Order: sequence, then C-alpha cells, then structure tokens
Amino acid sequence: MEVREVVLAPGEPYELRLAGRGARGYVWTWRVTGDADAVAVSEGPPAPGPEGEGEPLPGASAPRVYVVRGRVAGRARIRFAQVRPPYPQEAPYDEFVLDVTVT
Repeated sequence: MEVREVVLAPGEPYELRLAGRGARGYVWTWRVTGDADAVAVSEGPPAPGPEGEGEPLPGASAPRVYVVRGRVAGRARIRFAQVRPPYPQEAPYDEFVLDVTVT
C-alpha cells in the first residue's frame, strides 16, 4: 500500500491516477477520515493511454483519475481501495492512502 502526502490551498486541485482493473470487475472506492470537510473527492474520466496508442480496446483496463480538491483548512486522510463489489468479503486487491493538509 502506497501512502502519499500533499499540501493544498483551498480550491486547489490534485489529480491522482490509479491503475484500473475494471475488466476484471474491480472498482476504486474511497473513504475520507479526519477533517472530512477539508477536501472533496470526485472521479474524472478514464485516463488516456500512452501517446500514440489511441482508444483502448474493448475490455481493456484503463487507469482511473480522481481529483482531490482542498476546501477548508484541515487534515484529511483518503483511503482508496480497489474492490470487487459482488464480493465484499474479499480483501482489496490494492490500496492507496492520500494524506492531505489544506492550509
């Protein structure tokens, strides 16, 4: 599990790209703890592939893009987990933690 720290100003966005495995039934979920009002998280469109590759083939997994935006001063921890919704008892395939300080 990777942990990353970022410092944002109110209104400042931070773009996070995470590996996609949608073709295998995995989706990224997230949970905000700490000062939950300090940040807003939204999912963007799938990230484009490397230059010159064009559109991904049907069924191919594309990286996912998430935008974390600072809202008000505080510290929040965002835990992203890659899970398969039909199997909630399974451990996440992958996890990523983003510690955000909004100044």
